Amino acid sequence: MLRSWAMALAMVTALGAQAQQARPPLFVLNSLDADIAVIDPVSFTVVKRIPTGKEPHHLYLSPDEKSLIVANALGDSLTFLDPRTAEVQRVVRGIPDPYHLRFSPDMKWFVTASNRLDRVDLYRWQGSVAAEPLQLVKRIPAPKTPSHLNIDTKSTTLYVSLQDSDELLAIDLATQAVKWKTPVGKMPADIYLTPDDKFLLVGLTGDKFVEVWDVSGASPKLARRIQTGNGAHSFRAWGDKRHVLVSNRAGNTISKIDLATFTVVDQFPAPAGPDDMELLTDGKTLLVTSRWAGKVTQIDTTTRKVVRQVKVGKSPHGIWTLDHKSRL
Repeated sequence: MLRSWAMALAMVTALGAQAQQARPPLFVLNSLDADIAVIDPVSFTVVKRIPTGKEPHHLYLSPDEKSLIVANALGDSLTFLDPRTAEVQRVVRGIPDPYHLRFSPDMKWFVTASNRLDRVDLYRWQGSVAAEPLQLVKRIPAPKTPSHLNIDTKSTTLYVSLQDSDELLAIDLATQAVKWKTPVGKMPADIYLTPDDKFLLVGLTGDKFVEVWDVSGASPKLARRIQTGNGAHSFRAWGDKRHVLVSNRAGNTISKIDLATFTVVDQFPAPAGPDDMELLTDGKTLLVTSRWAGKVTQIDTTTRKVVRQVKVGKSPHGIWTLDHKSRL
């Protein structure tokens, strides 16, 4: 009887170990090393480095969830990875200056913000065509320095932050025409659209605020300015359709914003220039790239403490894993 119990326990332990090993890897873009650090989520160690084109900054999952696409800004290319195995699937070249990237929810459009070329490039997504998965439809001028993108849930409107002209731009996807452009605060970076498509949050990296714009009407209206911390920069939804995180890159903190009241309801320490974030499915493990230290920092959101860090590469920027909580 004792032997049977011991065998059953050993089997459960083995299955548990296999389940842990099967967890998908964590990807971190080392912008100044032109590569990707692949981190084992169990040991929290870098298991390999994958070369990319110059200056990989952001990454995004393909509509079919079969490819993680890395945008190599100075490499004028996209690197497609298997999000489960970290194997390189293919490299698409001839994509000028893809700094930021975004798919429309209807899987029809793929958009890149060409940061140094002052334009937005709109492509038709045709993933089944191996020779040309992206078909260029239009290049739309977006001066000056288009930074981050977002698209509404109906796939009708593209929003673009213009970092060096302190503006926000809206583009009609059906006509590829500019709907409106409005001035915002200093150095707008990441933008987050609320799940109801009504409000657009803008991180002001040149200040300490997040601006809230009502974009539900024909023209945008400033609804609120939320003080979060110096260098408000990147957003990550909490996964409950009620809260969103913003990294304060110069303030070394991460603020949690209540979308019902547009107030800061919590704050976490995040050393050395926190940038992009990922929230794991457990809802309490927050990962953030610490750009100035070349590390990834793990934060326990229940204790509000830094748990551990791992050295990755120079100027780590984008971070992502398939084992994530909802992005809404």
